[in-house]
Amino acid sequence: MSSVKKYINRDLSWLEFNRRVLEEAEDPGTPLLERLQFLSIVQSNLDEFMSVRVAGLQAQSKAGYSKTDFTGYTPQGLLKRLMKRSIRMVREQYRTYRDLLRLLAKEGVSLASYADLQQEQQQILTEHFKQIVYPVLTPMAVDQSRPFPLVHSKEQYLAVVLKREHAGTPEDEEETYCAIVQVPSILARTVLVPGRRNSRKLVYLLLEDLIKEHIGLLFSGYRVVAVHAFRATRNSDLTPNEEGADDLLQEIEKELRRRQRGLPVRLEVEKGIHSEALDLLKDELELSDEFIDEIDGPLDLGFLSKFAAALPNYDHLRYPKYEPVYPEEFDETDDILSVLRERDVLVYHPYESFEIVNDFVLQAAADPDVLAIKMTLYRVNVNSVLIQALSSAAESGKQVTVVVEIKARFDEARNIAWARQLEKSGCHVVYGLVGLKTHAKITLVVRKEDAALRRYVHVGTGNYNESTARFYTDAGLFTSHPAIGADATALFNEMTGYSAPHLWSAFAVAPVGLKPKLFELIDREIANAQAGKTARIVAKMNSLSNQSMIDKLYEASQAGVKIDLIVRGVCCLRPGVPELSENIRVVSIVDRYLEHARILAVSAGGNEEVYISSADWMTRNLNRRVELMCPVYDKGLRLMLMNVLQMNLADNVKARELQPTGSYARVTNELAPLRSQFEAADIPLWKSVAAAFDS
Repeated sequence: MSSVKKYINRDLSWLEFNRRVLEEAEDPGTPLLERLQFLSIVQSNLDEFMSVRVAGLQAQSKAGYSKTDFTGYTPQGLLKRLMKRSIRMVREQYRTYRDLLRLLAKEGVSLASYADLQQEQQQILTEHFKQIVYPVLTPMAVDQSRPFPLVHSKEQYLAVVLKREHAGTPEDEEETYCAIVQVPSILARTVLVPGRRNSRKLVYLLLEDLIKEHIGLLFSGYRVVAVHAFRATRNSDLTPNEEGADDLLQEIEKELRRRQRGLPVRLEVEKGIHSEALDLLKDELELSDEFIDEIDGPLDLGFLSKFAAALPNYDHLRYPKYEPVYPEEFDETDDILSVLRERDVLVYHPYESFEIVNDFVLQAAADPDVLAIKMTLYRVNVNSVLIQALSSAAESGKQVTVVVEIKARFDEARNIAWARQLEKSGCHVVYGLVGLKTHAKITLVVRKEDAALRRYVHVGTGNYNESTARFYTDAGLFTSHPAIGADATALFNEMTGYSAPHLWSAFAVAPVGLKPKLFELIDREIANAQAGKTARIVAKMNSLSNQSMIDKLYEASQAGVKIDLIVRGVCCLRPGVPELSENIRVVSIVDRYLEHARILAVSAGGNEEVYISSADWMTRNLNRRVELMCPVYDKGLRLMLMNVLQMNLADNVKARELQPTGSYARVTNELAPLRSQFEAADIPLWKSVAAAFDS
């Protein structure tokens, strides 16, 4: 088979993923305000896609690079296809937006136009504009003495076309002037309109519409000919010179400043924009028509997330509230470490509370017998309990080492701030490794007990972020297993010092050892299949795009290994192709929570092995990051994770199955409806140990 047939292009697969998110916004079975949330996610996803993936392809194209990738696309050919598909998606996104507004109006909430408001309401809003909005606005003229200003990425602006009042010349000969006004993101995007008499309905006006209506106040002596919104997306991918940098932190800070001046990638303009304004934007941003999208509606639907979340007394239009439970293994004790001396514990977020992770570190920080705490941090929430606990531990004299990844995309500035705060409190901070991102999720606690030291470890599939842990599904393992503890010590020594590569007892660590370990496990299943033994692989991840991993899975399929893949996002593997991948099934679940856990189960000839990992099966994870895969030794915990996998594979409500064509189809069968995320919320169900690997 040709490579074009064997593989699905990564970026086209990503667009298919965002379409699945859009389908949740379109689904009438999804609560109305949650549909608005999904529509907001479509926007933020597309923004990141444009600023990173499309930006990279544009750079290749401008440099004259025309080599095909392993899926058969040149940068130029792929760009054209991506832009056509994304523009179609945006059209569908805005059709859905208008449908949802109509449904919302029936519930008593509306986004109004200024002209539809009563005169009394307009007067109140005019006063609001003068008092609150007007002082924040800055008109920026564009002429010979005032060049085109810097337009910040993903910020909304108004392009204003003006003519002088009383110019004394025929109208068609009057000179036109252009100016730009930024819509201040520091103010709320929606303004609550004072209610009509005897009405309980909520009416909102978009901030840009309020500014448009009063824009003339900024330009005395001129009359406004036209005013339309626009929004530019810039290349946001950082390219720090890590090898040549004297200080990596300072180099990243310089790159963050450059990000605001990245080359424009895409321009969104309001439908009907004045031709002179459009020509000016095209010339200044140097974008061709294929990267300009005319939007029939308000630009940047990302505001819908905050808007939907803030609506009062509308819980009936949201998912039922779910409060994570504290893991029952720790219910009857305040001493977490005493439990771990007896057994390993597995937790699964968001069904089980992230508070257990906070408490694990808090207890270690306060325990006088704890000598050292070591931790990796990739993305951390604002006001993190963990940051405070680590600082407290260092101030009390403990050895605290924190590997802070300051290259975590779009979290660089926040992580730099955390790093400096931790350093001030006495923590030893390492800013990751040159040329690699540290993406492993691990905490090591070293405690003096009697005449010896005992190591306690937490290994997770997700970030140490208590905010995202409420809506990301992730697994975490707490253990005092000696082999895992020894490997954890060796891993931190490699990240912080000059240790030689370790001979791992339990872990598989990228960028050197993870991929060979995965190949070893797959090869063993191939051998078992060829010997007539049970041979099965079940893997759950966010993305699968590494060509050699895909080829190894194809090899296993051809040998008769049964393979089930649960891949939420990008998948470049093409399943169900005769004589290539007919033994491979791929499903994707997009639902209330973001599926984020990475879990691998292999039958091992009847002695099932289960692993949790921080790594997706992408080239960047396997070759350019410090990633970690950890075995789960306890049989009961292995069965719990297999329960999770089996529930995902049995989902026939929110699961879609990847077709050989590269499209996705909803899973339908005659079985009773099973929605895996709702089933997993029943803690006793997924924590039962009744699962059978080959069921």
